[in-house]
Amino acid sequence: MNNNSRLGVMMFLQYALWGAWLPVTARYLSASISEGGLGFTGSQIGMILGLAGSIGAIAAPFIAGQIADRYFSTERILSFLVISGGVVKWYTATQVDYQSWLVLSILYSVLYMPTLALSNSITFSHISDQENDFPKIRVWGTLGWIAASWAFPMIWLQTDLQFQMMPPFFVGTEVPQVTSRLADALKFSGIISICYGVFCFSLPHTPPKKDAVDQLAFKKAFGLFRYSSFAVLVLASLAISIIHQIYFLQTGPFLSSIGILDSQIGPAMTIGQFAEILTMAYLGYFLKNIGFKKVITIGIAAYCLRYAIFGSESLPVWIIVLSQAFHGFCYAFFFAAAYIYVDKIADEDVRHSAQTVFGIIILGGGPVIGGWLSGFLQSANTVNNVFNFSTFWYTLSLIGFITTVLFFMFFKEELAERE
Repeated sequence: MNNNSRLGVMMFLQYALWGAWLPVTARYLSASISEGGLGFTGSQIGMILGLAGSIGAIAAPFIAGQIADRYFSTERILSFLVISGGVVKWYTATQVDYQSWLVLSILYSVLYMPTLALSNSITFSHISDQENDFPKIRVWGTLGWIAASWAFPMIWLQTDLQFQMMPPFFVGTEVPQVTSRLADALKFSGIISICYGVFCFSLPHTPPKKDAVDQLAFKKAFGLFRYSSFAVLVLASLAISIIHQIYFLQTGPFLSSIGILDSQIGPAMTIGQFAEILTMAYLGYFLKNIGFKKVITIGIAAYCLRYAIFGSESLPVWIIVLSQAFHGFCYAFFFAAAYIYVDKIADEDVRHSAQTVFGIIILGGGPVIGGWLSGFLQSANTVNNVFNFSTFWYTLSLIGFITTVLFFMFFKEELAERE
C-alpha cells in the first residue's frame, strides 16, 4: 500500500468515527425519556456538543500541535489520542445524566479535536501538490462518514431492508425502542476509533521538527495574524463555524419534526457528504482557476442558501432534505480550501501548529458560541412549547449572507508574498 492509499484509509477512519455518532446524538439527547431519549434541553445539548468541542479545540495547539511539531512523531500521537477517545466514547454511551455527559464529552473533545489537525498535517507532510492531492485524499474522509452513517442504522436500527431510489438506498422497518438504540452509535464510534489507532502504526513516519529556531511552535504559528488575509479568514471562519455547529445541533431534531424517521436521520444527512465528494474532486481545479477568494466566497454563500431553504416551510420535504447537497460546497469550498490556504501561508516547521491554531477558531470559538446561540434562538423561537424552526433557520441564513459579503470585500490573497 503506497503513502496516498494509507493516507486515504486514515481519512476514512478519521471521519467514520465522527460520522458514526454526531448526526444522531442531538436527536437522542433531545428526545423525551418516554421516547427512549434523555430529555435534555436545547441549552444542555448546546453545552455538550458545543462547549465540550470548544475546550478540546482550544487545548489542541498546546497538546497535539506543540508535541507533534517539537517532540514525538505525529502518527504515534494520533494513535494514542484516537484509542483513548474510543474508550471514552464507549463509556459515554452508558451514561444517562447531564453532568456525566458533559464531563465525558469535554474529555473526549480534548482527545479527538487535535486529531483533525494532525491527520491534515500528516497528509500535507507527504504530498507535493496540495491543491490537487489533498482533496483526493480528504474525500476518503467523506466516504468514511457516509459508510458509518449508513452502516449503523442498517445493522442496528432496522430489519427487512428494501431498496429505494433515495439514499441510503436500503431501508427497512424500525426495530422496537429505536430511539434508545441511538446511544449505541457512540459504541460503534468507539470500535472504529480503536481500529483506527492500531492502523496509525502503518502510516508514513512524520517526525517532529526538533531543529526549529522557535521551540514554541504554537507561539510562532500565532504570528500568522500578521497577514491580513489570515486575519480575515479567521474572522469569517468564526462566523461560519458558529452556524456550521448549529447544523449538527438542530438538523436531527428538525428532520424528525418534518417526518423523517429516527433510523433515517443519519443516512438522510449524508446527502451533504455525497455532494462533498463531487466538490472535493474538483476543488483543486477551482482553486487553480478562480483562486482562493472566489472559492471560499462560494463556500460561505452555500450556508446562506441551505438555511434559507430549511426555513421555507412551504417547500416539499424532499426538497428540504436534498438541499443538504449544499453541504458539499459548505465544507469543500470553505473548510477544505481554508485548510489548504493556512498550510501554504505557514512556515514549514509550524504547519502542525498552524492547523491547530486555525482549529482553535473553527473548532473552539465557533462551537461554544454556536451552542449558546442555538439554545438562545431555540428559546426565543419557542411559543407554547412549539419550536418555530422557520425563523430559526432564516436567522442563520442572514448570518451567512452578511459573512459572504464582508469576506468578499476584505479578503486579499497573500500567497505570492510567501514565494
